[in-house]
Amino acid sequence: MSRSIRLLFSLLITWLSLASPALAQKTSPYQQRALKGKITRQLRVRPDATPDFVNVNRIPYFQDKKQLREIAKAEKRKNWTAARNLLEKYVAQFGIENFYKDNMMLWRLGQLFERAGNEDKAKAYYRLALKHYRQDVTKIQLYYDSLEQKDADLYVPLKTYYDIVEYRKNIATFRPPKGVYTNMGAGINSDVEDYGPSYNDDSQQLIFSSKRKRRGLHNVVDEELYMAKREGETWTDATPLPKPISSPYNEGSACLTKDGSTMYFSRCECPTCHGNCDLFVTKFKNGQWTVPQSLGMAVNSTSWDSQPTLSRTEDTLYFASDRIGGFGLSDIWFTYKLKNGQWAKAQNMGPIINTRESEVSPFYHPLYNVLYFSSRGQLLNFGDFDIYKAYRVQGRWQEPINIGPLVNGKGSEYYFTIDADSKNLYYARSEEKQLKNLDLYSFPLPMEAQPLATTHVEGSLIDSVTQKPLNGIVSIIDVDNGIEVASKYVRPDGTFDFDLIDGSKYVMLIQSPDYFTVEKKFDLKADTVMKLMTTSIDYNIPLIFKNIEFDAGKANIRQEMHATLDRIVVFMVDHPETKLRIAGHTDAVGDPDVNEKLSQDRADAIRKYIETKGKLKPNRIESRGYGSTVPLKEEVTEEDMRTNRRVEFRLIKPDSEQKPVKDVGGWN
Repeated sequence: MSRSIRLLFSLLITWLSLASPALAQKTSPYQQRALKGKITRQLRVRPDATPDFVNVNRIPYFQDKKQLREIAKAEKRKNWTAARNLLEKYVAQFGIENFYKDNMMLWRLGQLFERAGNEDKAKAYYRLALKHYRQDVTKIQLYYDSLEQKDADLYVPLKTYYDIVEYRKNIATFRPPKGVYTNMGAGINSDVEDYGPSYNDDSQQLIFSSKRKRRGLHNVVDEELYMAKREGETWTDATPLPKPISSPYNEGSACLTKDGSTMYFSRCECPTCHGNCDLFVTKFKNGQWTVPQSLGMAVNSTSWDSQPTLSRTEDTLYFASDRIGGFGLSDIWFTYKLKNGQWAKAQNMGPIINTRESEVSPFYHPLYNVLYFSSRGQLLNFGDFDIYKAYRVQGRWQEPINIGPLVNGKGSEYYFTIDADSKNLYYARSEEKQLKNLDLYSFPLPMEAQPLATTHVEGSLIDSVTQKPLNGIVSIIDVDNGIEVASKYVRPDGTFDFDLIDGSKYVMLIQSPDYFTVEKKFDLKADTVMKLMTTSIDYNIPLIFKNIEFDAGKANIRQEMHATLDRIVVFMVDHPETKLRIAGHTDAVGDPDVNEKLSQDRADAIRKYIETKGKLKPNRIESRGYGSTVPLKEEVTEEDMRTNRRVEFRLIKPDSEQKPVKDVGGWN
């Protein structure tokens, strides 16, 4: 290594060891519950955040000593602008091997962009470095985390989300829908691995792989392709595809053209295979499938090539391969049709999609330029393998997005496919720590996986008195389509955001033990920014609502009270451990005994309304009447008497029940 190159790397190492990441914001105890759980970061990445890396499929490794000397010289002189421009030009020429051999250059470039105030590019290069490093970068992870925290998506735990759904079923108000994992049944699944679904909308056929068959004296596993047809809401029993697709060898992972006339699939361990598994094609002619033909050495390799999927225009074929020369253990590759009808030499999809780990089971949406795939090497996920989606914008792939906790669990998710209407997904999943029990499931496609969920909604929640950010859980309800949207925690700075489908009506619900539920309806027609304000609850002071006023001498709930009481109902439903104390008070006019009974009747009437409307357990609310024994002021005027005629509400936090505060209503 030349002196200038050694100097450059010495400078890089010095910067990486001395520079400090930005200070992270402190979080409240309520927010810490989110940060301790699984956090998935979803970032809106501009198409021009990183270069095209044109050498990825041309040369394995790029090096230009003259350029490296110029970079080292700019670094030594602390000419950061020149160093950044020169280094970005150099990195743009990386081959695949550079991403792990020269990983520190990606880090340094991220630092230089962060120094220049360009956080988008800084995060993009930090992500690349994290995806492709092959050494310990625990300390450097802080750089990325500190920049990314303000954009992080803090999904609530799945159990918490479904608890919210169940609570809201008790009240007549907007509530999040609840999708249900549906095992596709014994007619499709067996007691061994069933996976690799491919759904054809025109024929309503589901083709998938299964290891249920055995062959020979030694009962060897025979992996074959099976087909089931949708009939209304049910499926026919799966049957194996006939010869010549079925063979003495292993077949799996098929995809069909839209008209169902051509099938691409993998065949393994066959005499004509170039590697462990190869890609084949067969056509449906005269009522039967033709003899499968290999896609040849331009596409196949001497390694494993499988899991094909066609682009929406059907002129590009994407597949998974563990061939030598990729970024990780297995990568997503692609080939395209030449003018002569042949397939071009396969190319790697590049460092945005692929990582040092494994990317498998690609699926291209039949209508939109969206690629779904399974990965264990993207920056953060919920389990072992998670499913991601990536958009192709202006000919370039954007940063993959985890499709969220409603699909991705603690186990592994593979082989994602959806129908053209984007209503249902079909995929193989295993439970945590049980990687060999793959079954096929269907599930209503949630918002995070929707291809058209690209309209951005962001907001902030501020205390109207203190002007400080508030914490809470944000739930979005799709009123028009009933599409499920995973709930998120509000970030420590009071912000939140969602990507939704425009042209639809939504309701936003923000819940917290610190304030009454915030509810906002909106029609989404473009990217939207909103500022929401509410007032925190002081649990040491009883709540008195001006519109809770009864008719003289009566205890009937008036229509004018419903809106306020319903807010209390929603709060009690959303916080099932919280209790409520209701204190009724009258003025001093009249018989004290009559006043005490009237105040008790009014407190009881409110308690019954809230219990009935929210279907609450009786022991959650206490009601007590004090008559005129606890006045707020001496009664001189009519206004004084009006002030003393009141109903007080005290919300009791679960952790405060053993340490009650003496209140003005007389409770201890």
